[in-house]
Amino acid sequence: MKYAILLAYDGAGYCGWQTQNNGISVQSVLENAAAEAFGRKVNVTASGRTDSGVHAAGQVCSFSAEVTIPPEKIADALNFRLPPDICVLKSAAVPDDFDANRSAKRKTYRYSMYCARREHPLKARRAVAVGEPDVALMQKGAALYCGEHDFAAYCASGSSAKTTVRTVFFVKVEEGFSLGSKDISVQVCGGGFLYNMVRTMAGTLLYLGLGRLTLADVERSLAAGDRSLVGKTMPAKGLTMESVDYGFPLF
Repeated sequence: MKYAILLAYDGAGYCGWQTQNNGISVQSVLENAAAEAFGRKVNVTASGRTDSGVHAAGQVCSFSAEVTIPPEKIADALNFRLPPDICVLKSAAVPDDFDANRSAKRKTYRYSMYCARREHPLKARRAVAVGEPDVALMQKGAALYCGEHDFAAYCASGSSAKTTVRTVFFVKVEEGFSLGSKDISVQVCGGGFLYNMVRTMAGTLLYLGLGRLTLADVERSLAAGDRSLVGKTMPAKGLTMESVDYGFPLF
């Protein structure tokens, strides 16, 4: 039978989602917990791979298993065997043809920053301290990303993607205030993303807001694929996978 789980994790202590030889991954910890809970090896597929240090608030995973545990109780069975920084929020039975990765229609990420000269110990784990950018200008730049574009300038080297054309449904730049400083978040929703694409988009909008780039630079970065016209790739710790949309409710 096929099952889906909604997963949240603090990625600070992991080498990313995918199992690899150079560190502890979220996937390996989850699959070990599943093997212990179900008494057999389970291969878990995620909606998308997160890099080392990236967090998740709503990662969706799927796997096949023959178990007697009620679908909604699978979350409890796994959480009993998972460390505190990984939690299965929900679990459910899904159709046999469901695949957490291939069935996804939209994915939403959020990049978090806060304006401060020094790192705040209660923010530094999941957000990045920055200067004082012009948020209104960042919002104007965010609108340029919407639609179908060639994001070649926003893809890190070493990517195996067959095409760099991607569709972005919306980009929202929002500000708030907490713990004595202004918070800025960049929320990006798209059909799929290139390696480091969202982190580079966030860095470009930050540079735009700080006056290091112009709106014309952002437009040209999409038209010409020129890497010199984008900002830096922001640190992984500020990125969180927020949610995945499949066109129908899973849980």
